[in-house]
Amino acid sequence: MTQRYAIGPRETAAMTTDELRENFLLENLFVAGTIELVYTHYDRMIVGGAVPTTEPLPLPNPENLKAEFFLQRRELGILNIGAAGTVTVDGTVHELGNQDCLYVGKDAREVTFASADANQPAQYYLLSAPAHHAYPTRRMTQAEATPVQLGSQETANARTIYKYIYLEGLQSCQLVMGLTQLQPGSVWNTMPSHVHDRRMEVYVYFDLPENQRVLHMMGQPQQTRPLWVNNRQAVLSPPWSIHTGCGTSNYTFIWGMAGENLEYTDMDPVTIDQLR
Repeated sequence: MTQRYAIGPRETAAMTTDELRENFLLENLFVAGTIELVYTHYDRMIVGGAVPTTEPLPLPNPENLKAEFFLQRRELGILNIGAAGTVTVDGTVHELGNQDCLYVGKDAREVTFASADANQPAQYYLLSAPAHHAYPTRRMTQAEATPVQLGSQETANARTIYKYIYLEGLQSCQLVMGLTQLQPGSVWNTMPSHVHDRRMEVYVYFDLPENQRVLHMMGQPQQTRPLWVNNRQAVLSPPWSIHTGCGTSNYTFIWGMAGENLEYTDMDPVTIDQLR
């Protein structure tokens, strides 16, 4: 498990492109046959990817967690962005299709990831935050996640939001997690922008066609910085930073947060004329 340290807005404003990518972009989360984990010092969030092929992959317990098992003091959100698979939690098997979600509560001792077909593996995106209470492990399929339509074709941001782990959905201590699909012809996400000083966020972009990219913009509203992001790459967003993007094609992205509260709408709007 690698680490990313928390960085403030003043230091970020002076960074080169390479330094921005080194500190905020997670480029290789989904590696066949492995589980990749990144420990961030933003609200102690762990970001990861699990891609089981011929053999199931058990969730490891990195030594630097100083825990008896991974979820001794943590909770876990799992969202499958690949083919069908299963996640086994303490002996109970949960089937996850593409864009289905599973919440795993604190105190679960054994979590194992598997694919239905090694040639078309599941690709599990993982978010884990510290937890103080053991909520039950529960699955939510995309069909069960109530979609919300936002934006318009006129402003190139017509999109559908699916909320999984949040106040009115899968219960958690502090995780909030869902995904947004942009319609063909739409490329902007989270525009107008916002920040939320009470929690950090992570975006992972996927379903990008080959040779297409997303221009993700971060930084304080008056000091924005760009990151070019490829398919299945993630961006760390500190509480003080905007997190918006424009693609060379439509795409889907997962948003996940941890911090003060579970209110999906807890945000501080930034009008377009304030951006610099």
